[in-house]
Amino acid sequence: MAATPTDPYSAAGVDTAAGDLAVELMKSAVRRTQGPEVLGGVGGFAGLFDASALLGYEKPLLATSTDGVGTKVAIAQAIDKHDTIGQDLVGMVVDDIVVVGAKPLFMTDYIATGKVFPERIADIVRGIADGCSATGTALVGGETAEHPGLLGINDYDVAGAATGVVEAGAVLGADRVQPGDTVLALASSGPHSNGYSLIRHIIAGAGIGYGDHAADFGRTWGEQLLEPTRLYTSPLLRAIDAQPGAVHSLSHVTGGGIAANLARVLPRGTWVDVDRASWSPSSVFRVLADLGGLSLEQTEGTWNLGIGFLAVVAADQADAVSSVLTSEGIDTWQVGVVSDAALPDGHYEQGAKGVDGGAVRLVGSYAS
Repeated sequence: MAATPTDPYSAAGVDTAAGDLAVELMKSAVRRTQGPEVLGGVGGFAGLFDASALLGYEKPLLATSTDGVGTKVAIAQAIDKHDTIGQDLVGMVVDDIVVVGAKPLFMTDYIATGKVFPERIADIVRGIADGCSATGTALVGGETAEHPGLLGINDYDVAGAATGVVEAGAVLGADRVQPGDTVLALASSGPHSNGYSLIRHIIAGAGIGYGDHAADFGRTWGEQLLEPTRLYTSPLLRAIDAQPGAVHSLSHVTGGGIAANLARVLPRGTWVDVDRASWSPSSVFRVLADLGGLSLEQTEGTWNLGIGFLAVVAADQADAVSSVLTSEGIDTWQVGVVSDAALPDGHYEQGAKGVDGGAVRLVGSYAS
């Protein structure tokens, strides 16, 4: 009897059967994100989305964003816990779309790995699907690529892209901001998915393992640092709808910190002094800073320090917007006021990410 032919692709390290099994394991989670506007199901070469709903817009503008999770995935890999990374990805991608006031429509994901472990891939995608469901986003497709020899057997990275829609006359941005507007802070759930290269550097320098118990948090270091990114899209869209015209611009506090990201959504010639005394950074930031021999002020360009989003709103409607967001479970408070007076002396963040916007600095001392 002739020997069964050897699959040369499998011999090279690529297991297509494992990839097929991963798709089967994730199917039900993906389908839960899909309404009748998604055609074709799971497994097609391209996702199909019925855009006829856009006919109801006077002038629909499509908004798009793409991002990844960064080195936070290294912690997931270290403790073999992969069910929250997907929510981080949705937060980094979809929550950028709501900054312009857009409603997300659909998202695709991409996972590159050294070896496909079907259950691991399914955990990641289930996390993405859960995040998509929470933000009203259809997960219409994705790709899992096995890269033996390029990535280690337990290594992977994730990325995604999403598309949303906003009425042209309702786009939020710096052009809507007025002097006297109130700047509201929306609490973060932790570091989200930014500044993890510094976090990992601090943890390594302190000789801490991610499986070690963290007495300050009552769980392991890995579990604490994998706290998933808070999702802001749905609460913000509801606040925008509840108070028409109140929200002028939004800022997603990601890489670069509070000042740099707020400056991007202010008009040129305006400035904001963000009052540190208006909040107390949560314990995870304080503990990490202490371990690294850093002051909180030294980390302001890296971590969100407890503020995941900023909303610039009309002063006379700030309380109403804050109440809506608080009722959604997001602590919200005032941190500053937009001014167009002469810029005070001192260092301000300006021109972040190539945007010629306003100027922002943090002032005072943090609340204890």
